[in-house]
Amino acid sequence: MNIGIVGANGYGGVELLRLLQHHPFVKIKKIVSHSTQGNSITHIYPHLNNVYDMNLEAMNVPEIASNVDLLFFATPSGVSKEVIPQFLEQGITCIDLSGDFRLKNKGEYEKWYKQTHGTTAYLQSAVYGLSEVFREKIPEAKLISNPGCYPTAALLGLIPVLKAKMIDPNSIIIDGKSGVSGAGRNLSLGNAYAEINENVKAYKLAEHQHTPEIEQVINEISGENTNISFTTHLVPMTRGIMCTTYCQLTEKVTTEKLIDLYKSTYEQDYFIRIRPKGVWPATKEVYGSNFCDIGLVVDERTNRLIIVSVIDNLVKGAAGQAIQNMNLINGWDEKTSLQTVPIYP
Repeated sequence: MNIGIVGANGYGGVELLRLLQHHPFVKIKKIVSHSTQGNSITHIYPHLNNVYDMNLEAMNVPEIASNVDLLFFATPSGVSKEVIPQFLEQGITCIDLSGDFRLKNKGEYEKWYKQTHGTTAYLQSAVYGLSEVFREKIPEAKLISNPGCYPTAALLGLIPVLKAKMIDPNSIIIDGKSGVSGAGRNLSLGNAYAEINENVKAYKLAEHQHTPEIEQVINEISGENTNISFTTHLVPMTRGIMCTTYCQLTEKVTTEKLIDLYKSTYEQDYFIRIRPKGVWPATKEVYGSNFCDIGLVVDERTNRLIIVSVIDNLVKGAAGQAIQNMNLINGWDEKTSLQTVPIYP
């Protein structure tokens, strides 16, 4: 199968290149970048020498569409919404790693992303690619909206108790922490070494664009119209997402019973690993992999559930889940090219 990557010069794009290098069923035909067109990918990323001998190309819709069957868009928000409809009209399957098609409501997108959106029909037809949750919808999709990194970690931690209606959805508080690679490769003062090293910063309080994305899925699963509290922090590491989520239980239940619930919910899901009681996952334990590790405990004093979920933001939170969705679309084993052991230490 011939594929292309738009935005191959960014961290998400180069992670797609890394993970797809051993995929037995695909061939990368096109790598596209507006800002670095004409450059060799090895000029930008020397670690790809002797692996990929390709030049980044300009966006030429007819020429690209005639050479690929599927396109990944690893672009900043605001780019794919302008281009993807042109490829869909030519029958090309698109997997978008940006936020342009995650929200079903056009007004919500424009409120949170501060941009206009002219493709309402595609907002409705896009399938949200949270692989373990919407596995049945993904194979029929022509447009996959890949989830954000924070929503992936937070939602996978919440889904079992949401489905079992064991928590009050309006009580959910999510404390998220991310490594610096989540901000992309563009230079900014806030991501400079001297600003990040030995420092932890909260950011986008009460205005993070992943908030309505998380709420949209919670509402779909719970059947309620909910509002959550979601706070994000930047921590001095390269990769990783940790979400510590707090929610009020609606009944008395033990930690052991909930661990059993989580294990049974995800028993067929290779990439979800549930920790035993009293063992908490760490970002280093999923580094470079497509795993999501989850630990939980019931605080008996308050009858609150505390969930800790971790992912690699560039793999399960971006490129890895995108490949998992491509595998599902094509009826391939969803683990194909993703069975990498986490890098440790």
